Amino acid sequence: MDFSFSEADEEFRMKVRDFFESEYPREIVEKMASGASPSKADYQKSERAMAARGWLAVNWPKPAGGTGWTANEKYIFDEELERAGALNVVPMGLLYVGPVIYTFGTDEQKKRWLPGILDSTIFWAQGYSEPGSGSDLASLQASAVRDGGDYIVNGTKIWTSLAQHADWIFCLLRTSQEEKKQEGITFLLIDMTTPGITVQPIITIDGKHSLNSVTFENVRVPQANRIGEEGKGWTYANYLLGHERTSYAHVAGKRKQLRNIREAARERGLLEDAAFIRKLGELETRLDTLEITVLRTLSSVAEGGAPGNESSILKIIATELAQDITELGMEAYGPYMQPAFPDSVAPAWTGNTALPAGAAPAVAVYLGTRAQSIYGGSNEIQKNIIAKRILGL
Repeated sequence: MDFSFSEADEEFRMKVRDFFESEYPREIVEKMASGASPSKADYQKSERAMAARGWLAVNWPKPAGGTGWTANEKYIFDEELERAGALNVVPMGLLYVGPVIYTFGTDEQKKRWLPGILDSTIFWAQGYSEPGSGSDLASLQASAVRDGGDYIVNGTKIWTSLAQHADWIFCLLRTSQEEKKQEGITFLLIDMTTPGITVQPIITIDGKHSLNSVTFENVRVPQANRIGEEGKGWTYANYLLGHERTSYAHVAGKRKQLRNIREAARERGLLEDAAFIRKLGELETRLDTLEITVLRTLSSVAEGGAPGNESSILKIIATELAQDITELGMEAYGPYMQPAFPDSVAPAWTGNTALPAGAAPAVAVYLGTRAQSIYGGSNEIQKNIIAKRILGL
């Protein structure tokens, strides 16, 4: 589908494209193309390259240190980043906790934590899900009990993305047992070097280590690390989740996947297969629909709003489409599929240019994408949100 942009927008696009082609670290692009997992150093090198141009906090307001870009400029930047095969920013700091801090935090808290996010010197993790409290996040039981000027934190968080790299973690913790389970939850920021914190890796089905279990045993956290009021953490979490669910779209990345699939299919003669062409066409149409939904959401944000309950719609269609694209990729790449995972193979295999574009990481991407409809609030939960809060059922 053809979307119209102004002449100024297209000039901006060329400027961004030139940055990714000539200034952005080439070795990171090559590593991402191989399917290997980025290291903490890779994430920070990537983000610092963007920060050096003042282009890191794309969605933040200018007074908080953001770009002040229009909705079109933000969209174009994301398109060009994924078109180039660059590394997406780590969302936990820039997309999740940063907006909570500059919206609900005190001036002192903003001065303390926002600069480290903006220059990519502080790496964040998100402590939400718990064993037995995943999609039903409000049932969480990890606790924070007042003790003088501190909280004493006990409990376990699970499926914690990139916690092995984190300097800080933001957590939802129960500070009281209220009749309504959404009440009595508090939003705390915790230094990961604090005594009593244990991080244990969870190796996922794609062979990667991105998830962890984080256990807190009598961890002392200053009350000054609380965002907003005690017991109001659920309110701040809902604000954050709106931003989280709009970050799943990755329209340009999906277009690149589909282009690679189409090219691999051409090499294998699959473009003569009517059934395959029908599947490919359906995915391309669904991607157009996703793009329109993203643009509508960005327009709302540009007018001063925050992503609302409608972001649940975006989360569903983006994650289901991501899964279906990787399924078609498995069919298209066929004999090019590799049985090993990029993180565990010999250097001679990684970056093998004889493979069609996208084939090297295709198995790991397919397996890893299975979780997209579960994490961030399962799609079943999103459908309940849509039914109750949007349709009023």
